[in-house]
Amino acid sequence: MEAGGLPLELWRMILAYLPLPDLGRCSLVCRAWRELILSLDRTRWRQLYLGCAECRHPNWPNQPDVEPESWREAFKQHYLASKTWTKNAAILETSVCFSLFRRRRMRRTLSVGPGHEFHSLGSALAMSSLFDRILLFPGLHEEQGEIILKVPVEIVGHGKLGEVALLASIDQQCSTTRLCNLVFMPAWFSPFMFKTTSGHVQFDNCNFENGHIQVHGPGTCQVKFCSFKNTHVFLHNVPLCVLENCEFVGSNNSVTVEGHPSSENNWAYTHLLGLIRSSPGVLPTEDSDSLMSLDLESRDQAWSPRTCGIVIEGSQSPTSPTTGSPRAGSQDAEVGSNGERVARTPDSSDGGLSPSGEDEDEDQLTYRLSYQVQGPRPVLGGSFLGPPLPGASIQLPSCLVLNSLQQELQKDREAMALASSVQGCLIRKCLFRDGKGGVFVCSYGRAKMEGNIFRNLTYAVRCIHNSKIIMLRNHIHHCRASGIFLRLEGGGLIAGNNICHNAEAGVDIRKKSNPLILCNQIHHGLRSGIVVLGNGKGIIRNNQIFSNKEAGIYILYHGNPVVSRNHIFKGHAAGIAVNENGRGLITENVIRENQWGGVDIRRGGVPILRSNLICFGYSDGVVVGDEGKGLLEGNTIYANKGCGVWMMASSLPHVTSNHVSYNGLYGVAVFSQKDGSGEFPGGHGAQENFSEDGDAILWETELEKDDDPLRRPITIALVESNSVNHNGASGLYIQSSEALHIVTNVIHANRVRGITVAQSSQLTRVANNSISCNRQSGVKIEAQCKVELRGNGIYDNRGHGVITKGDSTVMENDIIGNRGSGLQLLPMSDTKVIKNRIHSFRASGIAVQGHAKALVQENTIFQGRTNKTIFQQSSNNQECIIQNNRFLVFKKSDTWRLANPPARPHLENSLRGPSAAHGGQKVTAMATRITAHVEGGYHSKRSIFCTIL
Repeated sequence: MEAGGLPLELWRMILAYLPLPDLGRCSLVCRAWRELILSLDRTRWRQLYLGCAECRHPNWPNQPDVEPESWREAFKQHYLASKTWTKNAAILETSVCFSLFRRRRMRRTLSVGPGHEFHSLGSALAMSSLFDRILLFPGLHEEQGEIILKVPVEIVGHGKLGEVALLASIDQQCSTTRLCNLVFMPAWFSPFMFKTTSGHVQFDNCNFENGHIQVHGPGTCQVKFCSFKNTHVFLHNVPLCVLENCEFVGSNNSVTVEGHPSSENNWAYTHLLGLIRSSPGVLPTEDSDSLMSLDLESRDQAWSPRTCGIVIEGSQSPTSPTTGSPRAGSQDAEVGSNGERVARTPDSSDGGLSPSGEDEDEDQLTYRLSYQVQGPRPVLGGSFLGPPLPGASIQLPSCLVLNSLQQELQKDREAMALASSVQGCLIRKCLFRDGKGGVFVCSYGRAKMEGNIFRNLTYAVRCIHNSKIIMLRNHIHHCRASGIFLRLEGGGLIAGNNICHNAEAGVDIRKKSNPLILCNQIHHGLRSGIVVLGNGKGIIRNNQIFSNKEAGIYILYHGNPVVSRNHIFKGHAAGIAVNENGRGLITENVIRENQWGGVDIRRGGVPILRSNLICFGYSDGVVVGDEGKGLLEGNTIYANKGCGVWMMASSLPHVTSNHVSYNGLYGVAVFSQKDGSGEFPGGHGAQENFSEDGDAILWETELEKDDDPLRRPITIALVESNSVNHNGASGLYIQSSEALHIVTNVIHANRVRGITVAQSSQLTRVANNSISCNRQSGVKIEAQCKVELRGNGIYDNRGHGVITKGDSTVMENDIIGNRGSGLQLLPMSDTKVIKNRIHSFRASGIAVQGHAKALVQENTIFQGRTNKTIFQQSSNNQECIIQNNRFLVFKKSDTWRLANPPARPHLENSLRGPSAAHGGQKVTAMATRITAHVEGGYHSKRSIFCTIL
């Protein structure tokens, strides 16, 4: 095209009148002409496509209002697909007279209808030859007998779709055929409208009503732009079948895929496979695959230790603090229950209650203690180390950021191969609506579903009896039962789907089914997001599960999935519920903002919870209820409005190496029975219907053996190697009649006490813990409680170090630097105090009130204030026995050190098993010298106002 020629707009106007063959010839003239022809995409190519009677809008039926990226490309794909049925006809006929010179016979067009060449389809077929075209004119064509196709033909309706109706039962016995632009209805004598056993059939732009279509392997079929109303498509052992841009309305089972794909393939198999691979699919791209709605950033930092130094001198040191302690006249002293004296100090660095003795002059406060507290390195750092800030975005480390589907497939080559494979039935860009069932895959069947919409059905997809499904980018919503249902060893890949507003579970896995569920959004279900039961398995990874009315993931009846790297949030019940002997490995999930427990374990549930972030819940972080068991290891449980961990000691949970902080109530609460424990929030306690279509469940009698090497059996409830800090009430609260071991924990800066033992009829053993900087006492033991304190470091609490009125043994502890008495024994207590090192700032080392029964033996007790008694007791108390104790009164020439043994706790030999393997260094040894000054303050003054629903 020369520069001095016509303007491009005029050329486009002229070329818009050319038919398709002439457009093709013009595109071959030169490059400029080709570009000009391609520029007609939104005009002439669109007009040609929509003017074709054999096809519908390229995005029909799901998005008929959305234009394709290229009308020309859509027209090309349709044209190529419409010619698939003739691919085996290279030479139609040879000449009779000459064997060396061959000629093609022209295809005939046979007209059927009133006033035309043939009055019925049967008579036209009797006169047809290879690949003839039979044209049915408008009207109702009814065949009284079964029609048998013995030669390849093309049957096309003339006019608009709906003007030609065919009532017939067709049995294809030839290698190929094509039917187009027809309305099919069954004949009076058979419900089958069409069936084939070995050939290839192609349906384009047809409507099927109230009948059946049956294809048996090695037969194949290709269906495009068809509508099925109350019609069942039955595919048995098909090696390959393509259903594309079709609509299915009002059928019990719209498509049934049964049997393993036939190993015997007909001629059309390779052509269909090539057509599928050349056409654009729905595999994800990076731009369209963003699932994250949070501001995510990796800021993995270690928990830096807090250091506090105390100098022992006879007078004020130049390095002694001038603002760190309450002054006379600046506080309102209050006496709490059971003799705990606390003082309100508005400018205290902990921002709340701090215990104190009587008013004192700052010049006399000269005792300082040097020690270092360091807990287990938390799974997360950054914003999860400090108090939650209102309105701040959630900062997550890279290990908890959701990947896109493309990233997951690139990492998992097996999943990528599965997503790219095509076997059995391919259903793409179809609409299933207003019926009972969508797709039913059974008896080793194989089906792949891409970009479909399933809505207003009883169920969308059922996969049973060793069948496999691949589901990519489908939208499944408003089903009256479960969206996707797998049972009897069903499996496959369910990836990138949007599953929402279903009456039952979004995905239901049971009876040894084992799918890979990847990068889906499962939300706003009327029950749970995913249910795994009846020995069901599966890998549930990288999904967003949110706003479901029941648990985001519900595991029960020996279900045993692997649940990893999911975001489960804003549910109306628990994030994950494990009941009725459910199991599972639950790791590296973000479980946040759920109405009930982040993880709820009851009734024989035995999961492994490892390295999860459980935060911002409106109730407890983790609940281990009646008969619940399991291992909680390496989790970050943060800023929940209830307790961090609520559990029953009788359930024998194992809680280890967790970071439990900034929760509204207790860090860890241990009970024997909870009020209303028989009532399960969110429907978990109700009798749930997990049967199929209302039938009773007959569970298998064979159950898998518990051979998981990750589970370490324990016989006593165990809380070990956790960091429990900055919680709204006590760090640990015990009200239990069961034995309990609390060992090697860091319990720091909680807003009430470090440990409160309110009830303990069996022995509670508290050993080798660091208990420091809590707002009230380090440890409080109520009446009739049996407690053993051994090897603990109880430092710098703002009340008494230990206060007890129960039956307790306090042995080999360091109780140093607390602002109340080091050890206070209340009336009616029975306490053995043996081999401890005790020091108090402002009060007595040991205070015995009333007629407390005590054996105080072989302790080292340091003097606090120079005018305070080291040991205080009533003069008429005959039941307090004091033997072989060392009382150290400070002199200016003295230097006191915590040596032989060094400062407690001693943890070198305490870490064992998986706790040591996964938690790293749990707690460092305390510094041994009593020297230096205060370095840094307490945590932020921010308080947390929490209410439990």
